[in-house]
Amino acid sequence: MNDEGGRMKSISAIVAGLVMLAACAVSAQDFGDTPYVQTPQNVVDRMLQVAKVGPADYVIDLGSGDGRMVITAAQKYGARGFGVDLDRRLVELANKRAAAAGVADRAVFYERDLYETELAAASVVTIYLLPEVNLMVRPKLLATLKPGTRVVAHDYDMGEWKPDEQLVIDAPDKPVGRDKKSKIFYWVVPANAAGKWRWEMPVAGKPAAFTLGIAQNFQVITGSLSVDGDTWPLENARLRGEDLSFTVNDARDKTRYEFSGHLAGAAITGAARVVSVNAQRQLEWDALRTEAGVPAHTLLKKPTLQELQLVQ
Repeated sequence: MNDEGGRMKSISAIVAGLVMLAACAVSAQDFGDTPYVQTPQNVVDRMLQVAKVGPADYVIDLGSGDGRMVITAAQKYGARGFGVDLDRRLVELANKRAAAAGVADRAVFYERDLYETELAAASVVTIYLLPEVNLMVRPKLLATLKPGTRVVAHDYDMGEWKPDEQLVIDAPDKPVGRDKKSKIFYWVVPANAAGKWRWEMPVAGKPAAFTLGIAQNFQVITGSLSVDGDTWPLENARLRGEDLSFTVNDARDKTRYEFSGHLAGAAITGAARVVSVNAQRQLEWDALRTEAGVPAHTLLKKPTLQELQLVQ
């Protein structure tokens, strides 16, 4: 066996061992072959608050257990949605609880593999899965969810896809762990902003051609803005779903450009605040993508070896 083959086998053994250890370590009621660990109700409430769930939302819970996530979303926030779980008894329990709560028309549960679940309808996805399962489901989330969809997870992150927000809260009813704390991680699925964009906008009273180049990895964007031959790096660049913002500084005349915009396919529409020494102006900008780019994270069809090695 060569070194690479041995390394892959070792990593596979590590992941398999972690799954077994996690299953053995969980102190909870065993429904079928899968350890069932309830998310404390106060954690459910906070996860839905972090995701800003409302009446217009469609919530999908992967690994739905007794159904409390989707049931709470329907009861407290007027949302609709469904949950999936492999354990038939849990699915039956969840549907009974939804009926008892009077929300069976808006909260439904299915016996289904999460990897085979269609997610396109979701505006919010909630998960409480083992860390290696988070990594394995990550490509599906990024490939099938619409930009702007919110993802909120209990206790475990998504490796190289860093959360937009994270927090730790007290969880006195948590059935596992000694410190009775829970972590909450929140992401917004990013649009594809990578590539080159062009538009015209007045500079010093004359029309000027702007060219924006963006490189992207998950929601992290970098790049530069060129105006009639002068190029400046993007500063404070941010992408949240389909909304982006960035700043550039023209050191020649001490002018700062603060751009914000909304992506819709191959177009960006937004506003630019131009701040110079003696004046401030608000301008509109409408950019078209002239060269398609590929976000770096879309090339990852599975977790990296480094990420799997870190799940220990």
